[in-house]
Amino acid sequence: MSKRQSSAVASNGNAASAMVEAADDKPSYDKQKTLLAEETGHFSLIRAMHLADLITELNGLCGVMSVFSSMRYCLGDPNSLGNIYTALAFLPLGLFFDFFDGKVARWRKKSSMMGQELDSLADLISFGVGPAVVAFAIGIRTPLDHLCLAFFVLCGLTRLARFNVTATAIPKDATGKAKYFEGTPIPTSLGLDALMAYWISQGWIHDAIPGGLWFAGTVLEFHPIVALFMVHGCLMTSKTLHVPKP
Repeated sequence: MSKRQSSAVASNGNAASAMVEAADDKPSYDKQKTLLAEETGHFSLIRAMHLADLITELNGLCGVMSVFSSMRYCLGDPNSLGNIYTALAFLPLGLFFDFFDGKVARWRKKSSMMGQELDSLADLISFGVGPAVVAFAIGIRTPLDHLCLAFFVLCGLTRLARFNVTATAIPKDATGKAKYFEGTPIPTSLGLDALMAYWISQGWIHDAIPGGLWFAGTVLEFHPIVALFMVHGCLMTSKTLHVPKP
């Protein structure tokens, strides 16, 4: 969920007035115009990015590196835990960059529509795909597990898309900051990451995953612990659950 959207959208929730504000902010507007121009030249995409956008890219990098580290663990000795711990460590680092990009955008008073989309896409990798791949790596790997983990990722995707289109309608305080989140923010998946880190430290992975394997040897075999991911996905997409913004 982008913490930068409030700086690009007017506090009265009117998208048209947000465009006017963008036009008044000459440096931001010029970069957006450069991005949309028909003849933009080489490296125009890079030139159209703000400092906050580059920090958002670091969030996405952390998510990708987490996925790669999980894959390296799967290819190596299951008893060598360095890569899986590295995969988990990249995810809170992504949260740092997710928090920092909003700070930089507000400090420099520069944001863009592309920056808002970048923020959501990076969050999906770091807090949706990353944790699901870690879960796969530690042994939650049956076909039914795959569907449950995919459900979790798709809930994160849907939650981020909904945020992008409804953020202007959420009540705001005097500073233009939204008063609450609809559903749990996707970075709360770090709670699942912490739980998996604890399982790894206790050796509760692969054949020792808490809850065991149900219906082993059948087409319906699955790890019941995967229900935690599904519940978290449902909480993210809830419209009635309002989480106050800090």
